[in-house]
Amino acid sequence: MATTRTATTQWKGALLDGSGVVTLDTSGVGTFDVSWASRAEQANGKTSPEELIAAAHSSCFSMALSHGLAQAGTPPQSVETRADVTFQPGEGITGIVLSVRAQVPGLSADDFQKAAENAKANCPVSKALAGTTITLNAELVG
Repeated sequence: MATTRTATTQWKGALLDGSGVVTLDTSGVGTFDVSWASRAEQANGKTSPEELIAAAHSSCFSMALSHGLAQAGTPPQSVETRADVTFQPGEGITGIVLSVRAQVPGLSADDFQKAAENAKANCPVSKALAGTTITLNAELVG
């Protein structure tokens, strides 16, 4: 069954001196201030589209990796994923680095690397961001 998730941004003013509020409508878990300065300079307590993309990508990748590992008979004890989304004013998003550390009993480092690469290639957010270079650093921990 398909699902649709919704967020709304209310923006006031011009790009450089304006600001907005992003509301996570579907979940209702919060609203987040956003501005050009928080995107291109310092966050200063506000978010950015890139931070929101990083949140979406890290959670989607973690879910995909966890699912793939469980399907292969080696469910993880833990998966921790960091997504670093780089934004260059004038160019846009120039790259994403996914860094994952996981505890997966009974899994070799090679098999973990293959599972992580598969999750990177196939998580829905990775597919949606296919126009961006996505780099993966995967580490299997004791």
